[in-house]
Amino acid sequence: MLTVGAWMLIGLGVGHVLFGLVRFRGPLGEIMAEGFVGAFQLNDARRLAFWFVIAGPLLTLLGQVALTAIATGDVALLRTIGWYLGGTFAVGVLAFPKSPLWALFPPAIIFVCA
Repeated sequence: MLTVGAWMLIGLGVGHVLFGLVRFRGPLGEIMAEGFVGAFQLNDARRLAFWFVIAGPLLTLLGQVALTAIATGDVALLRTIGWYLGGTFAVGVLAFPKSPLWALFPPAIIFVCA
């Protein structure tokens, strides 16, 4: 089950990037056309696109860290990952109850119960 939790995070990360590239193709296209540096300062749509897409590699990294913790038997690290995911889930869902942050709940429970 631990491996399933890790792959859930990797899937969420890859999905975040792919969905973000499609959903925010307009703002991301503007950024590439105008130049990347400083292109986010005064445009909320561009900032949202940036933070949405940049969350993907971080989720993927967290999944990779979890796979390494599983392989080395580092239960403390898995539980730490679970608590961080759980905290992020709780704050996010309280702020935005209908958000996709509910996707963090299953891996959080899996890792906390490691």
